[in-house]
Amino acid sequence: MGREFLDVFTGWAESYDSFVQGQDAEYKEVFRRYDEILDEIVKRSGENVLEFGIGTGNLTKLLIDSNKQVFPIEPSPEMRLIASKKLGENIVIHDGDLIDFPKPTQQIDTIVSSYVFHHLTDDEKYEAIKLYHSLLPVNGKIIFADTMFQTEEAFQNEITKADQANFIDLRDDLKREYYPLIPVIRSHFEKNGFSVSFQQFNDFVWIVEAKKL
Repeated sequence: MGREFLDVFTGWAESYDSFVQGQDAEYKEVFRRYDEILDEIVKRSGENVLEFGIGTGNLTKLLIDSNKQVFPIEPSPEMRLIASKKLGENIVIHDGDLIDFPKPTQQIDTIVSSYVFHHLTDDEKYEAIKLYHSLLPVNGKIIFADTMFQTEEAFQNEITKADQANFIDLRDDLKREYYPLIPVIRSHFEKNGFSVSFQQFNDFVWIVEAKKL
């Protein structure tokens, strides 16, 4: 359910915001256009938003500043601590992951995440999408930004490029986690009753927007 990667975030929490601003050479392309990506998620979101894996709260803050009602979920205690300082004491951050989480008390119309969904295996992604379908009204949306690839060849090419550039952390990251292929994700959404579209923002990250039919 993605919690096997919590140790990574224990060590990454304090420096995460510097990573997303492109200060680490290995991840510079991964986070290129980061602010624009988050702004796009906010623009596409409805009024009552469930956010998974809020990390240090960057997307959460933008949603709140845009007068959205947000139900934030984050499994990492270290990330929750940093996010709480950023968001203020009035925002309750719930402990949970992409599958096992407390359910919102009011009807949500949008589910969002940024750089999170790859923590699930393909089978878990399918089960998560099925669960999200049950939480959303007709025309409710899922908006995820994440690293994904059009083909297995494209995925392997990025691993090779990282290896050749001596980007060891990035290479190992790509090999370790469950970065999806777009045709697989498309199929998962369509089989669970969603229409779906994809938009690419850099060499790694796409926004997927799915609408419940």
